Amino acid sequence: MSIDLPVTFSDIRGAAERLCGVANRTPVMTSRTFDEMTGREVFFKCENFQRGGAFKFRGAYNRLSQLSADEKSRGVVAFSSGNHAQGVALAAKLLGIPAAIVMPDDAPPVKLEATRGYGAEVIVYDRLTGNREAIASQLSQERGMTLVPPFNDTRIIAGQGTAAMELLEQVPDLDAIVSPVGGGGLISGCSIAAKAMKPSIQIYGVEAVGADDGKQSLQRGEIVHIDPPNTIADGIRTQAIGTLTFTIMRKLLRDIVIVSDDEIIAALRFVIPRMKIVVEPTGAVPIAAVMQNRIPANLKRVGVIVSGGNIGMELLSEIVQATGLGSKTD
Repeated sequence: MSIDLPVTFSDIRGAAERLCGVANRTPVMTSRTFDEMTGREVFFKCENFQRGGAFKFRGAYNRLSQLSADEKSRGVVAFSSGNHAQGVALAAKLLGIPAAIVMPDDAPPVKLEATRGYGAEVIVYDRLTGNREAIASQLSQERGMTLVPPFNDTRIIAGQGTAAMELLEQVPDLDAIVSPVGGGGLISGCSIAAKAMKPSIQIYGVEAVGADDGKQSLQRGEIVHIDPPNTIADGIRTQAIGTLTFTIMRKLLRDIVIVSDDEIIAALRFVIPRMKIVVEPTGAVPIAAVMQNRIPANLKRVGVIVSGGNIGMELLSEIVQATGLGSKTD
């Protein structure tokens, strides 16, 4: 790729080699009903079937596997609302690395429990008053642990990009890829991989109402910091995208579109009972964008990155009760 970026397609290929035999090669699913409803051919890259239940395992393992023996012995610290926490905790367990994870007290219980279940130490903080990066940085300094950020890291970005690399190997002829945007690691890595494999492809990010720091940043040409977002999509409650991801996103993204929480819930109420797959709210964000025709109509073959499936049982129960599981499938 001729554009000067902090991560290259070669980095992503290297990450794919490290992940081979460790990460799941997640399936691509389709729905005839969804295609008829949207007037497109839509291909769902189901990272909800990834180890740890989300794409985050890709970047975490790629990052941790490249630590030196000394760094591995001293351990790692990370901060996350859930999926990065689980990804780091699981990667650390597989590699025999001690891990401490800083998580907000309002993180979904299923994510808190899973992170502890992988053997990580969880340090809880108040998201509205505490600074997770400062807490993690202090822990890193006090304990001599390596800080593993959730998105603003070249090796994390490269690992996440393997999701789009796989998708285009599975479905080569796509017009567009649509992905949720939190800190930007997933969409940055996916953009680099996709543009290297098919330069004409269009990349669209999706954020929730009130969590549009990425869109504001691209519009202003500088990173915009927002107040803690209040959205059902807990995986994209970031207050600012990263310096690395901003550089990539502003060069490779076609646009970032916005969906409401009601639209996210509507997407969940389609994919869970009709496609019989468990998807968390953040994973439904790009699905909602396609359902609501936020993507140009001329893009007929669309890949959707379903980022994760770590949904709390209470919310899942509400979705099921509101729609009924039914017996019809696509």
